[in-house]
Amino acid sequence: MAPGFAADLWTLERVGVVVERVTGVTLARASVWRLLTGRLGWSLQRPRRQAVERDECEIARWVAHEWPRIKKGQ
Repeated sequence: MAPGFAADLWTLERVGVVVERVTGVTLARASVWRLLTGRLGWSLQRPRRQAVERDECEIARWVAHEWPRIKKGQ
């Protein structure tokens, strides 16, 4: 969010905007992709679709105790 974007998700367009702001050079999406993957060795990473508040211990407890009880009621 430091470069002034509303979210933390970086797209090729956003990287291109930052490159243009810093260097004054306008790059096409394909050129940004080649720069990130070829020259810098970065790879595509997608954000995990999982709640930050997720509590693995509570989920395991629910599956072990609550789910069998609910399932019996069927």
